[in-house]
Order: sequence, then structure tokens, then C-alpha cells
Amino acid sequence: MSQSTATRHRANSTTAASLAEARDQFVAANPQSLAAHIEATAAMPGGNTRSVLFHPPFPLTMTRGDACHLWDADGHRYTDLLGEYTAGLYGHSNPIIRAAIDQALDGGWNLGGHGRIEAKFARTVCNRFPGIDLVRFANSGTEANLLAIATATAVTGRSRVMVFEGGYHGGVLYFAGAGIPINAPYDWLLAPYNDTEATLALIDAHAVDLAAIIVEPMQGSGGCIPARPDFLQSLRDAATKAGAILIFDEVMTSRMSEGGMQKRLGITPDMTTLGKYIGGGMSFGAFGGRADIMERYDPRRPDAIPHAGTFNNNVLTMAAGHAGLTRIFTPDAAEALFARGEALRARLNALAGDTAMQWTGIGSMMCVHFMAGPIACAADAAHADPDLRELFYLDMLNAGFYLARRGMIALSLEIGNAETEAFCTAAAEFVATRLSPG
Repeated sequence: MSQSTATRHRANSTTAASLAEARDQFVAANPQSLAAHIEATAAMPGGNTRSVLFHPPFPLTMTRGDACHLWDADGHRYTDLLGEYTAGLYGHSNPIIRAAIDQALDGGWNLGGHGRIEAKFARTVCNRFPGIDLVRFANSGTEANLLAIATATAVTGRSRVMVFEGGYHGGVLYFAGAGIPINAPYDWLLAPYNDTEATLALIDAHAVDLAAIIVEPMQGSGGCIPARPDFLQSLRDAATKAGAILIFDEVMTSRMSEGGMQKRLGITPDMTTLGKYIGGGMSFGAFGGRADIMERYDPRRPDAIPHAGTFNNNVLTMAAGHAGLTRIFTPDAAEALFARGEALRARLNALAGDTAMQWTGIGSMMCVHFMAGPIACAADAAHADPDLRELFYLDMLNAGFYLARRGMIALSLEIGNAETEAFCTAAAEFVATRLSPG
């Protein structure tokens, strides 16, 4: 056995032993979460109704949130670095959001008619995103993406839709690995993310049937992997040439500036999908785009495309979303959050040094990967060490930090210097105790 092979073997053995110990510690520290999980299995498969939140041996049960903190069923307090997978931008108890919801509730709900705030909210959204002339609301990012794709096929009269390996556009639009059995049954054309030459070749070969290209400016679920600006620009140019509709899925990346990544990069798509925090923390989705595309939904037209949804304009989301975008997440706030995330990611990478640990991302979104070498797509990220990722997750829980099991972080506006300093200290301790040789 070579020296390098022996070293790796010792490291793997040490990680396995540390992970087993961390799992045992997790079980011992969370008996109430375990009891809640067991009870939940009687009514839900695996005690779960949202797959991403499950992890073995059982998930934590959260009972309360305030500002940037969470408390679980066993009374442990965590600094919330997950930010509800970007939906929790405003934290858990913003008084402006709360006041807007209270005021909406005072007027009653389920009104079954147009409201005053929805048009103001829509105008705010249109004003912020260069690619949105007109917008329609939905209830989730999944809905928004399904509706955008359906719009593109209806408007172009074509059937094929380009997506990217490792992409995620919602619960039935999942393109990691071999996809999932319940994916929506569109005529998918799978392309390699960040591979301009191969992608352009596919577009050229299928141009006559291509209705849409849908892409995340940064693959969030895939590990916070940014698209190269030149790759996105090539998609913009190729879509125009092919007569296809370019859709930017900005459900997550809309937070990267006042007008999302499209405004930061200066690349304008034909359609944009939104979700997550833009509804003020309530259930929300939206799809919008060029006026000539979105006007097809004008019910005054004899050829109008219908778009239903009982809760599309529900008073709670309309009020919370409008208050959030106009009074809290201002352009200055967006830039400050972006800068804070950039600084944190740079510091975390510096702390990792020359170990097999790195952080990818843009602005306030980032993800840890336990591997060396560049990460440009999901296939690259697949080489990361899953045991070290789980160990990091459990160690951070033990240190009082809540992040995604897959290592993703999405900063909320409530996270300040004290929280980032404390997290950097915990991350540095992990590097020193878990990754350093010897």
C-alpha cells in the first residue's frame, strides 16, 4: 500500500468513527424530535411531507422561530443559516411583515375578488426585473416554472424544452442524476450545465422543435453552482436565433440584486420565474416576461389562455410581498446582503485553506463541498465526500448552527456580524479537528 493510499485509508477510518459518534450524540440529544418523528410516521410516509427536510436517523422538529434563531422540540437554540432555502429572507418575525399581515387579516380573507394591493405588488415586481413587462402570480416556484414552460410551448407551438443536468425547477421538475418518476412529462432536452460548446450544438440540432430553454443562473439545489456569464449570454443569443423562449428561473437568485441575477449580469431573458421570499415569507410564485408573451393571458382577448388558481392573489401574500419589496428589501438592502455573503464565502474558503473543503455560490447563497478541484456542474460536485458533509452538518448543529443537510446556506437579512463571526469560528474548529492531517 502506497503512503498516499494509507493516508487516505486512515483519514476515511477517522471520518467514519467521528461520524458514528456524531450520529449517536445527535440521537441522545434529541429525544423529543425522535418522538415527534415516530408520531408523524402514523399519518405521513416516513413522517414526512417535504423530502428535502428528512435525514437519517430522523429530522429535527422545529417549534419556534424569532429573528434569525430557531428552537427545536428539545429546546436547543440555533442560528438559522438555512433561511428556509432562500424563502426566509426576512427572518422569522419581521415587524413590518407582521403588521402587513395583521392589517390584511383585519379586512378578512378569501374574498374571491380583485384586491387593491395585488396591482401595486405586480407593478413593484415589474419595475424591479428587466425581463418582466407583465406578471401573473401563482402559489409556488414549482407552479411558476410549470406555467412558464406551458406558456412557451403554447406561444411557440413547439414541444421540446431544454433543461440542464443537475437542475431543479420544482417538485416535478428535477433533473439531478436520472431525474425522478413523477417529473412533468414534457419533451425534455437535457444539456450539460456550463458547457457552452455542447449546449449550442444541441440547440442547433433541435432548433426547429425547441420551445424554451429554462436555466438557473445558479443551480441552487445542485450545490450553489453559478452559471458562467458567457454561458448565459450564449443561451440568450442562441435562443433568439432559434426563436425559442429563454426562461431564467430566478426563484432563488432573485435576491442577488434588486432585479436578480439578470440585472446584475445585464442579460435579459424572455421570461422570468420567481418564488420564495418575494411573497414576504408566504406561499408564492410568479411568472412574467415580455409583453407580447404575457398578453396572451389577457382575458379580454378572444384567444386568451386561461390561468386559474384560487390563492394566486390571496390577501396575505399580496400584503406581505408588497411590504417586503417596498419597505425592507430595498435596492440598498439587496446590495448590502450580496456583499455580506460574498465576504463570508471568501472568508470560509480562506479558513479551509488547502484542505479538501470549498464553498461555492454567489452573494448570500453558498454551499460547502468536501473535495478539491474546480466545480462547474453537478457532475463535478458528485465527487465530494458525503461522510464529511454529514459530519459537518452534525457538528454545526452541535455548535448551534442550522443549515441544509446538503451544506447549503442562505443568509437572511437578520444575520449580522456576530452570527457570521461565530459561524466562522465553528467552521475553523471543524477544519482544525476534522480535516487537518495527523
